Amino acid sequence: MLEPFEIEALALSFKVAVTATAVGLPIAVWVAYKLSRSQFRGKFLVETLVHIPLVVPPVVVGFALLVLFTPLSGIGRWLSEAGLNPAFTWVAAAIASGVMAFPLMVRSIRQAFDAEPIEYGEVAQTLGVDGFKRFWRVSLPLAAPGLTSAAVLGFARAIGEFGATITFAANIPGLTQTLPLALYSAAQSPGGEIAAFRLALLSLIPAVGSLLVAEWLQRRRSDVGRRSAMGRQSVKSGR
Repeated sequence: MLEPFEIEALALSFKVAVTATAVGLPIAVWVAYKLSRSQFRGKFLVETLVHIPLVVPPVVVGFALLVLFTPLSGIGRWLSEAGLNPAFTWVAAAIASGVMAFPLMVRSIRQAFDAEPIEYGEVAQTLGVDGFKRFWRVSLPLAAPGLTSAAVLGFARAIGEFGATITFAANIPGLTQTLPLALYSAAQSPGGEIAAFRLALLSLIPAVGSLLVAEWLQRRRSDVGRRSAMGRQSVKSGR
């Protein structure tokens, strides 16, 4: 049986991770599609900015968010006056988790878009399907396995986020204390070893489950890609 605080931390973790993934995924799709299909000035800079959360300590990301949303900044002041400042709320935890998961989602989706055969685009253009219609009717359905994989990886990253969350949202039981933060609190408390061990096991369940699903989706996508390549090769040989 789970303790009340464990259920609370687990429920909050799922709430934060689902929100972060649901909000971040459409943005990741748009960014990935632009990076895959477009050539524009400053593209290298955009790619670098997107992947910064992967290479800097999560605490740096959390501190940057804290500075961005502080009442002393323009955005933070406007949100505070409107009563919408997310700092030190569960929304802050979702934002921090979403920012940390965003690069993983973009990379997975972009790989799916890059894998689309050039011939499909040429045929679509010949049939008059271009622009948004091509994206909606051709590219997006073909990238569906990549989108699913991105959602799973993003969820796994978001549910395990610690550094950026504790910096931006703080560690408030019942409000911002997700599973990793509850584990940290238990590990720092005298006699909290058993609670920390239980929370560690509890944290492994969604994380490992997400990774297994992502690996299965990746293998399935690879199998589909191989079959598609073999089919195109057969068509060319028949010619």
